[in-house]
Amino acid sequence: METSPRTALVAGASGLVGGALLDTLLEDARYREVHSLGRRPLPRPHPKLVQHTVDFTRLDPQALPAAQDAFCALGTTLKKAGSQAAFRAVDHDYVLAFAHAARRAGAQRFVLVSALGANARSRIFYNRVKGEAEDALRAVGFESLIIVQPSLLLGAREEPRPAEQVMGAVSRVLAPLLRPLAARPIEGRTVARALVALAWRDAPGTRVVPSGELHALGA
Repeated sequence: METSPRTALVAGASGLVGGALLDTLLEDARYREVHSLGRRPLPRPHPKLVQHTVDFTRLDPQALPAAQDAFCALGTTLKKAGSQAAFRAVDHDYVLAFAHAARRAGAQRFVLVSALGANARSRIFYNRVKGEAEDALRAVGFESLIIVQPSLLLGAREEPRPAEQVMGAVSRVLAPLLRPLAARPIEGRTVARALVALAWRDAPGTRVVPSGELHALGA
């Protein structure tokens, strides 16, 4: 297993899981540099952090530094996107653009935050797009492709989502009853810790990690 310090690329660090992931990587001594890609700078000064303001529709691979690990937490909602086409652009097209750029920058490991229920053959649009993105990533050529499928995410977001807040409150109350189920809710910071733990396992090939396993990995 590789033990020397690594460089990480992160897309989607402004979101719930992405923000927690950025904190986790910056605190981890095994990473010498963390490069965050986003449409706007984050108010997050740190000596290890390098921020890149990018347009994911015209992402230049040559503008990225050499890196070993790439983490993708890009994602939106249908309501925020405004249309199915706009949603697909973020959750499929931007994800693939980042993956191809990261691979050209030398990344051997790619870790994707997908969603529980992702399936390219699903009748549900959200799940179908997530599944199509997962399938497309398999052809990019990473030595290790890790796809995590968290359930309902708990934690404070920059932009409140009332429906998720209600579901999260109910889920916390019902958590003891849901413990045996893979669909029980999970904290964003727990997912973030699991992402880093999985990246350092260095397992070749593709691994899909269901939400139930993330609780233990991110504990």
